[in-house]
Amino acid sequence: MGDFFKSTRFKILLGLFIVLFAFMLRAAWTGGLSPELEQGVGIIAVPFQKSAAAISGFVTRYFQRYVRADEIAEENENLRSQVNELRSQLTDFETYKQENETLKQFLGIKEEHPDFQLEPAAVVSRDQDNRFSHSFTIDKGYLNGVSSLDPVVSPDGLVGRVQEVGANYSKVITILDVSSDVGAYDVRTRDIGTVSGNFTMASQGACKLSYLPRESSAAVGDLIVTTGGGLFPKDLVIGKLVRVGTEAGGISLYGVVEPAAAIQDLTDVMVIKSFEGQEKQ
Repeated sequence: MGDFFKSTRFKILLGLFIVLFAFMLRAAWTGGLSPELEQGVGIIAVPFQKSAAAISGFVTRYFQRYVRADEIAEENENLRSQVNELRSQLTDFETYKQENETLKQFLGIKEEHPDFQLEPAAVVSRDQDNRFSHSFTIDKGYLNGVSSLDPVVSPDGLVGRVQEVGANYSKVITILDVSSDVGAYDVRTRDIGTVSGNFTMASQGACKLSYLPRESSAAVGDLIVTTGGGLFPKDLVIGKLVRVGTEAGGISLYGVVEPAAAIQDLTDVMVIKSFEGQEKQ
């Protein structure tokens, strides 16, 4: 812009403007211009007027960009706020959708066991420090009414129990953990035993059913459920038998149980905070 005012073109236009201005002063003094002079002035003035209009338009557009800059910045900020709000709403929608799907899955448990007081929870971390420990942490604690030893389930079956409780979290040990023991029975044969974690079987995602009578007819495919009796409600599905063998010494049989719950892949669980016949310790 500064280069234009220093250019020869600008100086010529300025000179023409001065001449035109002089004629206008003379016309005002004498009361008008002769027709010939008016035509001459018009010939000179029109190009100047066009250039002046072009310069005026350029200057107007040039400065309008800066005048509008604050308005545009404010509009952009408003748009960013709207986008962030929409993203937040979308995140909330997905969260509510997931929670709704989870509650629908657990609805069957509530219908079958109306005495259950349930607390939905999300798995937030898993124990990676000890290869013999099969545990994870959920996002609910004693502020949500969760207590130590509360059973933990998925829509498919028993997962484990609460071992440790904090204000807003709890540690859960699963039925694959070696410290876990659950009274169980074979639905078909009614034979009673104990389901517990086993180092070797846990690496294959299975647990052990011990103390089956030697004369038991337990077989592959049989459904194994809880016996109840205080710590766990009766008839919670644990899993199914995938192998039956004889214990060393031949005193009793054992079974390898494949859990019904996909323990290693769980993202949501339900804590049974209370049930009929529960024993709190």
